[in-house]
Amino acid sequence: QSQLVESGGDWVPPGGSLRLSCTASNFTLDWYAIGWFRQAPGKEREWVSVINSIGSTTNYADSVKGRFTMSRDNAKKVVYLQMNSLKPEDAGVYYCAATIYFKPIPDMSAHEYWGQGTQVTVSS
Repeated sequence: QSQLVESGGDWVPPGGSLRLSCTASNFTLDWYAIGWFRQAPGKEREWVSVINSIGSTTNYADSVKGRFTMSRDNAKKVVYLQMNSLKPEDAGVYYCAATIYFKPIPDMSAHEYWGQGTQVTVSS
């Protein structure tokens, strides 16, 4: 069964850092662009960042630009999201998702595989 599994979510105080991982199993990660999305309680899921299949192109939502960095290691089948200078408004469940169709601003509905999410809490 093809799947994505997120990990690395935790509690951090404002200004802290976390690195999330998205690990793929039973499918060829190299074929897919990967997006990170997040959902805070009572809010709609929103796009955070995206990376193309070979890791040469990334894009970020304005709210995280300059603080978050995506990278990938296709040999290890892992995609990372380094999150620095975290703010309370960054809190939520973070999901990674895979799509064949890279777009600088991803279409959420075009993602074929989704992980189960990892919780990020930012508070003092």
